[in-house]
Amino acid sequence: MAPPLKVNEEVRAAQADGRPVVALESSLIAHGPDYPLNVEIAQAIESAVRDAGAVPATIGIIDGEFVVGMDDKQIDLFGRSDDIAKVSSRDLGLALARGAHGATTVASTIVIARLAGIPVFSTAGIGGVHRDAQRTFDISADLLQFTRTRVVVVCAGAKSILDLPLTVEYLETAGVPLLGYRYDEFPAFYARSSGIPVTRVDDMETVARAARLHWDLNGDGTVLLTAPIPEEEALDPQEIDTAVTEALAEAERTGVTGNALSPFLMKAVVKATGGRSGRATKAVLVSNARLSGQLAVAMSVEEAGA
Repeated sequence: MAPPLKVNEEVRAAQADGRPVVALESSLIAHGPDYPLNVEIAQAIESAVRDAGAVPATIGIIDGEFVVGMDDKQIDLFGRSDDIAKVSSRDLGLALARGAHGATTVASTIVIARLAGIPVFSTAGIGGVHRDAQRTFDISADLLQFTRTRVVVVCAGAKSILDLPLTVEYLETAGVPLLGYRYDEFPAFYARSSGIPVTRVDDMETVARAARLHWDLNGDGTVLLTAPIPEEEALDPQEIDTAVTEALAEAERTGVTGNALSPFLMKAVVKATGGRSGRATKAVLVSNARLSGQLAVAMSVEEAGA
């Protein structure tokens, strides 16, 4: 049985003509900043993709259907609603069975993007290995999904609340290609530097060719392309680390665990930075969307010449 996939007309026409498309998530709309800022950011992301020469396809689940290319009304619905579930890859079957709405995470968005034949996905930062995971075993489903799904994910590294060295170790062990676009380090989301080296690539044509060859050689899963936050919006990594350390201690005292932990830590960072982390997140999202559009163009050319 084929999954209920509803691809909008613009995306379908672009694919029929061999034009580039970029997949975008909907969890940042339903579970990110408050309305109307969440919708304004989603619109800015889509505009950045278009400016780079590609077609944006924001992905969500509406009435039990995978919608690829949400329209303005659907994006506004997700932005205004406070009861739309966050759906990861493990939850997709249940969301469809219930005929429900759902906001897709990194893991679930790339599953649907792959089903729709979209090879590029843009996000701010991926999930990863949480701090103290040696005790809690708290590891994002994103990492496992990267071993299964053939897309290129463009991101600013992993969220700063995570254990970045262990996240990179996991990716290396899983055989996920990890590239840095015109940068030699794994970005730390709000901060440009983590001190963790990655393989640098200086042009999108090489990234596109490397991804195609990786998959041609039966390489399973995702290729990760990282790019740091624009320098003018970067935050002090020590400031972020201090906020996360204090928040983790508070979470331990108050019993915050599981799915509630990441939002708890992110709110602590927002408070500690006086809201500057929110502006930094928007800058990352828009910058990565622009790069994703450029990559999608390069991959379209690569596919045409293959």
